[in-house]
Amino acid sequence: MKVDFHVHLEEGPYSLNWLQHTAESLADTVSGDEPGGRAWMDGVAKKIKERIQEGPYSTAWLDLYRERAKQRGIRIVGVVEHGYRFVECRPLYERQLRGSSGQLGKKQRLWLDQVCCERLDEYVRFLEAQRNRWEEDGISLRVGIELDFFPGEEKALNQIATAYDWDFCMGAVHFVEGIAVHLPEAREYIRRMPPESLYSRYFDLVELAAGSGIFDLIAHLDGVKACGYRPEEASLLSTYQRVARSLRRCQVATEINTAGYRSLAPIQEMSPSYRLLEILAQHAVAVVPSSGSVYPEQLGNFSEEAYKLLKRAGFASISVFEQRKRQIYPLV
Repeated sequence: MKVDFHVHLEEGPYSLNWLQHTAESLADTVSGDEPGGRAWMDGVAKKIKERIQEGPYSTAWLDLYRERAKQRGIRIVGVVEHGYRFVECRPLYERQLRGSSGQLGKKQRLWLDQVCCERLDEYVRFLEAQRNRWEEDGISLRVGIELDFFPGEEKALNQIATAYDWDFCMGAVHFVEGIAVHLPEAREYIRRMPPESLYSRYFDLVELAAGSGIFDLIAHLDGVKACGYRPEEASLLSTYQRVARSLRRCQVATEINTAGYRSLAPIQEMSPSYRLLEILAQHAVAVVPSSGSVYPEQLGNFSEEAYKLLKRAGFASISVFEQRKRQIYPLV
């Protein structure tokens, strides 16, 4: 069973880099003109204009993901958007950034202003209406939410997690001590923390998220490495063991996310690292295959490599979720 259970329909900020990637995703949909000519570029420009006006929750945009899944033989696709994309979740992030001052504070608040522009109702309503279209192609479309775990915000997070009939609720840690570890603009600030302290605090938050009872799975388990550095991994093995035990005890799954293989990733490896993956297998932690894609052409990227690593690490099955219930498929 081929699965991609971490697929985003859009991720800001809306930079020239975003525009270029979006244009590349749409270029193949322009027909009738030879690429490179002015008429072809005019067609691309019209597609981009339509895409911006319609936003990410349009049939034309989602169909690019559906076609990609068909091409790659993927039978279950989990679409998930970050909580910080939605205005209903904005107060959560504003409270976290309240203590962030100086240039870092300005950069992170600007980022939030740029990416927080959608509404949960529109997201859920759109995807629910698309399920049958995918089923006709033999693909099961699952709908989820990815929420950042913030200690002390469990009540607010649980309200979002239970407000809709999600297929899965994914927990994540993107912020450590008020700093967004995934933002390139914040890397110089996060690197001022000793790596041992940074990773210790990060995995403490992962354990708290797993034990909160809010989430079905934890995304990019060692995603802190998005900041571009980590301690010698041998020093993290006892922490890996502790985290794996927590996930198993709490019956919370995680994922094998191939986004780290994309060219801009600071550390070119999947999440989790292979050593952490082996430890997860030893503790029989459920794992979901995913790409972390943010554009249609990234859906299913490096899935063959991910399945090979799962087998090599000792896994015999993969998991997915539907209506918040875990489903298990043999790893073949």
